[in-house]
Amino acid sequence: MPDRLRSTAKQGMKKTYDIIVALDTCVDLLMRGGDVAPEFGQKEKLVEDYSITMGGSTCIFACQAAKLGLRVAGVGAVGDDDFGRFMHSSLAGAGVEVSGLRTVPGLKTGIAVALCKEGGDRAILTHLGSADGAVQSDLPDELVAASRHIHVGSYYLMRTLRPSYPRILASARRNGVSVSLDPNWDPDERWDGVPDLLPLVDILLPNENEARALAGKGMAADALKELGTRVPMVAMKQGGLGAVARRGEAEVRASAPDIAVADTVGAGDSFDAGFLWAYLAGLPPEACLRAGTTCGSLSTRLPGGTAGQPDAAELHALLDA
Repeated sequence: MPDRLRSTAKQGMKKTYDIIVALDTCVDLLMRGGDVAPEFGQKEKLVEDYSITMGGSTCIFACQAAKLGLRVAGVGAVGDDDFGRFMHSSLAGAGVEVSGLRTVPGLKTGIAVALCKEGGDRAILTHLGSADGAVQSDLPDELVAASRHIHVGSYYLMRTLRPSYPRILASARRNGVSVSLDPNWDPDERWDGVPDLLPLVDILLPNENEARALAGKGMAADALKELGTRVPMVAMKQGGLGAVARRGEAEVRASAPDIAVADTVGAGDSFDAGFLWAYLAGLPPEACLRAGTTCGSLSTRLPGGTAGQPDAAELHALLDA
């Protein structure tokens, strides 16, 4: 752990950070407009636009949380390359504490090529690289204990860190640190590991497809009910329909604001950050949902995962209205 993080974490076990998160550092190359479906046979097709943006589920999450005024520490790795420097500066520019982000020679920074169709659907090709660069030593007990909350995302892509999460989250719970988990999609569709973590999780943040897969249910409503028996709170994202949260036997819903969508990259991650911003402020589930759906929706108004994210002033104004 870098000296800066070590020194802040040792200040009498003070809660130096609101959120600690392992970063799945990855650059997004977004191709959009026209027919983006590729064809083999050396066929070339033209698209209308592209952009290179900061990607990575937990990176997008960290940026939104920091823009809302939360003290966010991100740990992990980037490659010693231009993409790595881009990720480092983008995270820092959003307000994320990045002194725990290691630069590793010989490691390539992760990259995802997304072919974005109208309506929000997309196909993605990913080279993990540094997205799987976080290791157990990036999240020592003293750093986790110095945070109010730890967020786990990209669980199935951060394969090196996965076996360490039971110990890390158990340490978090012993030190009064709350835990959230957004599993994201399992490329192998095996969905192992998460059930073992759920007893250590306070808030589960899946989308409908992930919830059905985790619960082994065909209907989203049944999946929400089942998962609600395993964790204190489930907030299930429903895309343009908004989201629904279940705590105990109680369910609340929030619709999504009507936004002209540029693309939906990272909308769920911005939802997570908005939800946790309200949760850490002690607000009830319905207010957490409103904050989450507002952040998630606003993130879609510009291309990429972070350009459209609101800051705290804009979010407050919209929630007050």
